[in-house]
Amino acid sequence: MSDPVGKLPSELDQLPDRDTEETAEWAASLDAVAQAAGTRRAEYLLRRTLQHAEAAGLALPKLLETDYVNTIPTAAEPEFPGDEEMEAKITAWNRWNAAAMVTRGSKYGVGGHIATFASAAWLYETGFQHFFRGKEADGSGDQLYIQGHASPGIYARAFLDGRISEQQLDNFRQESGGNGLPSYPHPRRLPWLWEFPTVSMGLGPLSAIYQARFNRYLQNRSIKDTANSHVWAFLGDGEMDEPESTAALALASREQLDNLTFVINCNLQRLDGPVRANFRVVQELEAQFRGAGWNVIKSLWGSAWDELFQLDTTGALVRRLREVPDAQFQTYATRDVAYIRQHFFGANAELVALGALLSDAKIAECFHSSRGGHEPRKVYAAYKAALEHKGAPTVILAQTVKGYTLGAGFESKNANHQMKKLTIDEFKDMRDLLGLPIPDSAFADGQVPYGHPGANSPEVQYLNERRAALGGPAPARKVRHVALPAPADRSFAPLLKGSGKQEMATTMAFVRLVKDLMRDKETGKRWVPIVPDEARTFGMESLFPSAGIYSPLGQTYEPVDRDQLMYYKEAKDGQILNEGITEAGAMADFIAACTSYATHGEPMIPFYIFYSMFGWQRTADQMWQLADQLGKGFIVGATAGRTTLTGEGLQHADGHSHLIASTNPASLNYDPAFAYEIAVIVKDGLRRMYGEPTPGEDSNVFYYLTVYNEPKVQPAMPEGVEEGILKGLYRFNQASDLENAPAADAAKIQLMASGTAIHWILEAQKLLAAEWNVAADVWSATSWGELRRDALECDEALLRGEVRTPYVTRALEGVTSPVLAVSDWMRQVPDQISQWVEQDYTSLGTDGFGLSDTREGARRHFGVDAQSIVVAALAQLARRGEVPASAVKEARERYGL
Repeated sequence: MSDPVGKLPSELDQLPDRDTEETAEWAASLDAVAQAAGTRRAEYLLRRTLQHAEAAGLALPKLLETDYVNTIPTAAEPEFPGDEEMEAKITAWNRWNAAAMVTRGSKYGVGGHIATFASAAWLYETGFQHFFRGKEADGSGDQLYIQGHASPGIYARAFLDGRISEQQLDNFRQESGGNGLPSYPHPRRLPWLWEFPTVSMGLGPLSAIYQARFNRYLQNRSIKDTANSHVWAFLGDGEMDEPESTAALALASREQLDNLTFVINCNLQRLDGPVRANFRVVQELEAQFRGAGWNVIKSLWGSAWDELFQLDTTGALVRRLREVPDAQFQTYATRDVAYIRQHFFGANAELVALGALLSDAKIAECFHSSRGGHEPRKVYAAYKAALEHKGAPTVILAQTVKGYTLGAGFESKNANHQMKKLTIDEFKDMRDLLGLPIPDSAFADGQVPYGHPGANSPEVQYLNERRAALGGPAPARKVRHVALPAPADRSFAPLLKGSGKQEMATTMAFVRLVKDLMRDKETGKRWVPIVPDEARTFGMESLFPSAGIYSPLGQTYEPVDRDQLMYYKEAKDGQILNEGITEAGAMADFIAACTSYATHGEPMIPFYIFYSMFGWQRTADQMWQLADQLGKGFIVGATAGRTTLTGEGLQHADGHSHLIASTNPASLNYDPAFAYEIAVIVKDGLRRMYGEPTPGEDSNVFYYLTVYNEPKVQPAMPEGVEEGILKGLYRFNQASDLENAPAADAAKIQLMASGTAIHWILEAQKLLAAEWNVAADVWSATSWGELRRDALECDEALLRGEVRTPYVTRALEGVTSPVLAVSDWMRQVPDQISQWVEQDYTSLGTDGFGLSDTREGARRHFGVDAQSIVVAALAQLARRGEVPASAVKEARERYGL
């Protein structure tokens, strides 16, 4: 039999066939089956053979897609250990109260979502009753990433177990009074309940993967025994369209994270309609996850479908299920039996015959409500199989009906995500369906009542007994504060005393500091260096052999640079997380490490270093996730600024990350100019985040430091500047300190700069003195953002009748000359403080796109080099009549501007 024209060769064509006759016999057997029993039978046998080979461990490509049926057949389901009737009652109360709280809140216009939890209720309840380990058991318990839109159901359960009051339910989405509930899982807003913020869709699945990976990291480094901790991520099928949702699937399988389970609620709907209107999202997800190496469990059909599958002796039903698109199946869930008989069973004669064997009631039950995600026995079987599977993470694809039990007005409707309330009559229908003992009289005031069986009821007792057996309530966030000892001063001393005549970039200064801190006997092991691939760019290769790069496999190869001092060393207990080219993955790592103090009771000190342009700009959403999760650590934007990265050009030139960072209330943003400033900031950051913060000081913050790759001589720290460094501003030197100081009656100006721009104004200071007889004092503005934060707090205090003067105003008190602020950032960064500077204030910055050039060329282009600063300073003084206007023109001509 010849090959078809145009057929591409496969890898098998390149291997010698040691027994061509045997191969021909296999091919002939397949041809015979196809001719005698039809191609469908041949396809079936091939699939079963491949499934058998996979189960036997043969090294064959996996089937990426299986039939549209449950992975675990009913006959193979394990015995259900719970009281189904009791769990149904508990779930009914939670369904009711979740819908009631959103409906009651709708009168205030605060919104809420009902349909998501209605579809996923059994996915959560089965886990809470039988699987999710609490914080009071051994270890750290399980980590639960709750789907954001399902939060009403979690609040309803906390109301049932007594952790939330009825008043709080009535304050859903109304937090300003101090007794409300946040809309979604927000740890910062409800820190005793929520552990992980998940409603920014896509971040939950990404973070769950890296959390499971970080659990293994702690285990392999002998910091915490996390063997009994399992990560559960509850996701929507629409959410899987977010690129972050699937960005790290290969990492999870590559590192064999069998401590991780994704539960995807496949109700076939996203926010505005079907997820895959013309396709089948379950099959797509199965192929995606199986291709990435995950164990896939499909729980699609409820027990009502058993009869249909038993009658399907020809495979016609399974084939039909495989070809019906999701939007059509959603339609079946809302149409009458006659429609289903015509449009589903009427597809061919085999299906017509099958449909004739079924009652209308059976068809209605199957197509309207019987889904695997709505039956606790099937959910239990899937969860148990997930925990028992070893060597790979598991995804459970559970099919449900969005809006299940909410009535015909909600179930499978395209608009149900935006529908915020049920009518009283719809609630009464729901009550009857769920069998809840709520009398009509409870609706007398036209308001839907909350329901509770009583604190001593069998339902609450059962719930509490199950949670006690599993280690306490869940979800729950528990923080046991462990203050870390301050590192020895000797780690900071080299930076404080300066570099002498040696030039050193502030990037290198930071790396040297951390390297010394990692040697500290008490806290050194708690440092977690995180870098997205370019560690060598930031001078971190010296950490490779000493700290090691984390790999759960260790190093299974001989590195090509093994004979070099700083060779590439991977180790199972390695300390460095080198993530490859994924800032999103590195940030997810960082978040897991930053919150280890709460998740595991083990404070870790992560620092995440990256090209500053590719930090906040790419992953600002994760920075908000970090803030919400109350993370602590150091973010380092290296090769910062718009002009310091020579030759790289527009997309590498960061002139705005400090502006983005200033929008995050938990981020303390510093742009240090000198190595000693870095030492002071890091030392105080360790105290504030990991030691004993001063009264009234929030320890749930993180630090953003920008550092530069431009080598400069680093001076020793002047006396008495520590407060100014931390507050954001201090006078570095005065014009009178210069060797050739200007005359006593010279015009005066204050030059203020952050980061690498300090060196431009120091040069400008000398030019002003030597060539223009202008006396300029130089100020180091370590943090424009902290100066602004302090000033805003003073303004807020004034509204309360408390008079406070902003630090920046006090620092410049008594200064009569104008201020010129300069930075390697766009002018809005230094302009953050302008309204609190009482002196005449102007600024220079690097607004616009970056460009490829030398540092000198780029700075002249943006008008921030020393000569441009001199001209700007003279212009400012000329406007005040303190120097002749002609001096400005003369300076422009002299410097070629």
